[in-house]
Amino acid sequence: MKARKKLSSKVWTLISLLIILIGFIGASVIQTDFGKVEVTELKFETQSGLTMSGLLLVPNTATAENPAPCIVTVHGWYNNKEMQDLNFVEYSRRGYVVLAIDQYGHGDSDNIDVGFDAVTGNGLYDAVKMVAELPYVDTDRIGVTGHSYGAESCKSAVARDNETEDQLIAACLLVSADSNYTVNNPMYNAPRCVYDVYSDPDGFYNFWESRDVGIVAAQYDEFYHGYPADNAAGSTAPRDYIHQPTAQSFLYFGIDPEGKEERNAYTFYTENIDGRDAFHVIFNPPIIHPWAHFSASVVESSLEFFDRALDTPIDIDYSNQIWQIKTVFNTLSFIGFFMFVVNFSLTLLNTKTFSNLRAEGTVTSMEKPRGIGKFWYWGGMALAALFGMVLYLNLHDPIQNLYPNLYNSNYHGYSPFFSQFPTLFIGLWSALCGLFLLIILVCSYKTYGKKNGFSLTQRGVRLPARKLWKTLLMSLVVVITAYGIVFIGDWLMKSDCRLWVLTIRAFDASKIGVILKYFLFFAIYFIAQSLSVNCFNDIKGKKKWTNLLIQCLSVVAGPLILVILQYGWFVSTGFMFTEMFHICGSIVGIWLIPLLVYLPLSVVVSRSIYKRTNNPYLGGLIMALIITVINCTNTMTFA
Repeated sequence: MKARKKLSSKVWTLISLLIILIGFIGASVIQTDFGKVEVTELKFETQSGLTMSGLLLVPNTATAENPAPCIVTVHGWYNNKEMQDLNFVEYSRRGYVVLAIDQYGHGDSDNIDVGFDAVTGNGLYDAVKMVAELPYVDTDRIGVTGHSYGAESCKSAVARDNETEDQLIAACLLVSADSNYTVNNPMYNAPRCVYDVYSDPDGFYNFWESRDVGIVAAQYDEFYHGYPADNAAGSTAPRDYIHQPTAQSFLYFGIDPEGKEERNAYTFYTENIDGRDAFHVIFNPPIIHPWAHFSASVVESSLEFFDRALDTPIDIDYSNQIWQIKTVFNTLSFIGFFMFVVNFSLTLLNTKTFSNLRAEGTVTSMEKPRGIGKFWYWGGMALAALFGMVLYLNLHDPIQNLYPNLYNSNYHGYSPFFSQFPTLFIGLWSALCGLFLLIILVCSYKTYGKKNGFSLTQRGVRLPARKLWKTLLMSLVVVITAYGIVFIGDWLMKSDCRLWVLTIRAFDASKIGVILKYFLFFAIYFIAQSLSVNCFNDIKGKKKWTNLLIQCLSVVAGPLILVILQYGWFVSTGFMFTEMFHICGSIVGIWLIPLLVYLPLSVVVSRSIYKRTNNPYLGGLIMALIITVINCTNTMTFA
């Protein structure tokens, strides 16, 4: 039987481009509701004198003659405007004008010092004032909604709005966050702190005045919805939030709920405040903090909330949602992006410039290790995973201490050289894990490999200088070209490559300098990882994919165990593992989630390139560049 001819890397490059294009076009079609919504990327100077970036979605039913209600959506800390896509897709197709903003310090908006959010709602109130000037916006029906830190910005904006004579914000939905209650409430200094800085010190009060307000209180929220308790965590479990005085006070419009009948989640309670009937409601889904970005039930609750508060212009059932289709197309472009990276790299090997990077012969796997070699193969992977876990749990707090007043919006911080706290934490952790892995590889070579015919030159560990500089050049060409495609998608279709917390997006030129600051941290790890999985641990097996699977599992084992420990503990006890044992910050579990994809994906990418080049540095550098860009363009940057 004649063997089937394999498709060339050039053909696969074209296929990957087609997949990306289909993803971009499909996402754009859904985002524009099949042409019924105009999507514009804005950059405008706000009344605070700063530049803000945002996506403005205007349905064709919103006109100066028929102004529509407007919702301003706000992402959480260490995020960007595109993370609100599930909301702005569903709001706009129902006739709302929607502005999804990059908060100051995020995305493509201007950077700020710590503390500026206390003055402006981190840009949200500036955005509200901007949309109020649009002729097709009904200024009596402006709502705001934010996730996590975005919800905190909503509260800051409402506080500013309370000080004005002509209030602009009619409704507010806090997602994965909490309300304001009272400064005297002991919750203020509890581990699950309510950032309650605008309240009456004499007791419970109604911070929201006559607005319609809702709270999406996740039962497994990593940060909010506890109440002081005498236990190891220092608070009640967030899944019990609805029973606490704070939640009940909110549902009773700011009065002390003691002695009153307990009110329920998912029930709209109405009270006449200053001559207006206002409602309060708490939605209580069994999800974790970041899952609100990816939850059909949360979208359904938010649609019902704003329908009751602002009167939805186009009547579409709350459960009729199409944002998931956009997610499918975005996922296609995400997959296509990495397919392109691999196949474009292999295609470049056939060019005159980079032909000398091709392997001179077939790159073969090594024989199975024997004796102490088995220890370095299995034990080395186990030690690397254990080291990464222990380091991850112990590195967060020292790095956070380098950023004074990071979580205190009443004080201005300073601008350190490393202007992104999360990137420094993940980057330094990666670099130290990489150095530890290199130590294991050196020990393996000295005690086993060298005595058993392991050749550093034959395995590609030792490369001639002429190949090293071309390796760096080619990695730059590949990543710049791949991201160039992303920029084209953003420019033409306002689309990017994303799946929940996995985000590949276009970015402002100011981020290039930030990327250069952090690149070395990630380069150390991904080069060490590529050396390990390709040069030292690529061994023969019955199936070609067996070793690849083992290596993918080995690099993700540490993060995976921590995620299972963190959230398994959370579901079974109501508290996180880190919370119960007072280890590092609650956010570290969330930051592990993208690694569950990126780490094994990096093994697949580097192995695919190594098999054609016998060069572990090329795939390592390509992944280091990509991961650095991803980290630096999807977080908060200080000025």
